[in-house]
Amino acid sequence: MSNTPRIALGGILTECNELGGPPIDLDWFVRYDLRRGEEILGMEGGVVGGMLEVLREAGAQAVPLLYASTCPGGYLTAACYDQLKNEVLARLQQALPVDGVLLPLHGSAVAEQTGDLEGDLIAAVRQVVGPGVPIVATLDLHAHVTPAMVQHADALVAWETYPHRDALSTGQRGARLLLDTVAGRCRPARAMAKVPVVTSGVRGSTEWGDPFGRIMAAAKVLEGQPGILSTSAFMVHPYLDQPGMGSGGLVVTDGDLPRARALALDLARQYWDLRFELEPQVHPPEQAVAAGLALEGGPVILVETADCCGGGAAGDSVAALKALLQVELPGPALVPVVDPQVAAACHQVGIGAWMVVELGHHLDPRWGTPVAVRGQVLRLSEGRFRYLGGIWGGTEGNMGPAAVLAVGQIQVLVSTHPTYDWLDEQFAALGMEARTAKFVVAKNPMNYRQAYGAFAREVFILDTPGPTPPTLRHVQYKRLARPYFPVDGEIAGLEPVVLSKEG
Repeated sequence: MSNTPRIALGGILTECNELGGPPIDLDWFVRYDLRRGEEILGMEGGVVGGMLEVLREAGAQAVPLLYASTCPGGYLTAACYDQLKNEVLARLQQALPVDGVLLPLHGSAVAEQTGDLEGDLIAAVRQVVGPGVPIVATLDLHAHVTPAMVQHADALVAWETYPHRDALSTGQRGARLLLDTVAGRCRPARAMAKVPVVTSGVRGSTEWGDPFGRIMAAAKVLEGQPGILSTSAFMVHPYLDQPGMGSGGLVVTDGDLPRARALALDLARQYWDLRFELEPQVHPPEQAVAAGLALEGGPVILVETADCCGGGAAGDSVAALKALLQVELPGPALVPVVDPQVAAACHQVGIGAWMVVELGHHLDPRWGTPVAVRGQVLRLSEGRFRYLGGIWGGTEGNMGPAAVLAVGQIQVLVSTHPTYDWLDEQFAALGMEARTAKFVVAKNPMNYRQAYGAFAREVFILDTPGPTPPTLRHVQYKRLARPYFPVDGEIAGLEPVVLSKEG
């Protein structure tokens, strides 16, 4: 290695849903973040910005490949994944020799013909650079950690917060660990232990006393001990359908594999002990609306987590809207619905026009039927907004042509494309004010807390159809075999599964 280590940097970062949601093609990445070569070097925020910052400070040379990131959806089309993967590998081949590789990934992506996208990509990178070049991948804490990931990467470093506030610092941590490995200052040995707990993110905060936060805290206490290079806790993304899915802990030690295994096993056992606390209380939408009407003031937050774009759903459900349409509302209700047909119709007729439309379930009709509404177009927008934090903090979001359609007291934000919810950037971009509403429909299992928690009157988690349900109790997986929680509350003789690799 020279005095100026050459570090290749590139990857594919998105989360996929195998229970539903529209397929992800290359246009999805174009709408969010698709950068090639030198374009990557200008990134300042997020996981890539954190990596670049550490490389610059260390005097290392960043060798940029390709970075593609987008809002979660269904699977990547085979053509999309092939194009992105082949370009990463071609640019890496041209860049050789390199001293190390940084891969900013998610850990829960799949393609049409590739069930473990990240494991496949890491293995392909390993084949290009050979066995002696260190590879460090960063992951979301909702990753499905697989044998291929553990086998072919020297270390896996995951985000520590949910909601995800630490993409930048995770990139920094991954880059520092890689540089230490390249310089011979450490020899990572890694072990992932998991138990078959498959739950939604509703009780998965690391900030508000949720049970998953206690597992994360236990993992991070270990990280301060001598010889522990990194620890991660994982709540697996439950809307995949892959064999071996589970949640637990990953420990990277400096050359001590038995210690890594023992500590990871302890984290996994702690996870199993908390399984019942991870299941949320849910309400039928009609029941939640009635309970909200009985409360004085607002806003009452109706969390339709089963239609979470951030988990890969289409965002086109009108289950909560139908419940609101059945009652007389004392104040405004804000409802987001992704419906490109209705958004286009609103733009065609213009502001102030009245129209009758069939709204909802045009992108993913498996989960319900459209509802006929008569409404007035209040506002129109091209759908661009700026994320105020999180994974894409500072990045421009694009929900495509959008409109506010007023149906009595209900204001429906009709957009063209699914977009990830961080705060209330989409509502704010269309002049929709949550503080003065009686009801707000939120389609994210966690981030509604930071958007509305300071002033919400009450919160109800809705039990509605969709590919991102609040409980996995009723999901019929095809590839994930039983037993697993929450279908199986007790599993006789359970021992965590351990994936490990000597440094």
